[in-house]
Amino acid sequence: MISILQSLSKTVHLSLAISLLLLIFLYVGNGGFDFDILFWSWLFRYIHVVMGIMWIGLLWYFNFVQIPNMAKIPDEQKPAIGKIIAPAALFWFRWAALLTIISGLILGYLNGYIHQAMTLGIGSGGGKNTAIGIGMWLGLIMAYNVWFVIWPNQKRALGIVECEPEVKAKSAKTAMLFSRTNTLLSLPMLLTMVAAQNLY
Repeated sequence: MISILQSLSKTVHLSLAISLLLLIFLYVGNGGFDFDILFWSWLFRYIHVVMGIMWIGLLWYFNFVQIPNMAKIPDEQKPAIGKIIAPAALFWFRWAALLTIISGLILGYLNGYIHQAMTLGIGSGGGKNTAIGIGMWLGLIMAYNVWFVIWPNQKRALGIVECEPEVKAKSAKTAMLFSRTNTLLSLPMLLTMVAAQNLY
């Protein structure tokens, strides 16, 4: 077991295997279930939640851990963050954001509320459609920020893309401010998502 836990790849594969075994157990123990729209809706909700946890978890890592502590790190140690840790975290961060959005849109389509949600429930009774719609729009804004503001600016700030020192400093500040913007939007986004599932 120790050899499995010492490898991230083996740990993740074992986690997936346990999840699959649990799904089979639930399938057999429940007398089976159809692989219909309800199954696909469940599957994409599962993917949506897993990717959302990774996305928001990394967002909060940047804002609660990395950014506040960068000033405390000696200058000679900062390249380890900028050259190794931050680029790796940003890779998972941006792809988790994209997969969260894609799986969420597919989920909305499968459950038949995509149009009503994207129009914020206007003309369709509001309530759940308004709540999930607000969450979806906040998620889309946040994902836009990740891909079209934070990532391009982080590439300059981390030296992945060469630029002048003043542009690098400005890019770092812009990336931080938009990361904070996403942190600001994260709790309202999560509130509306959960409200749509539990208050209506």
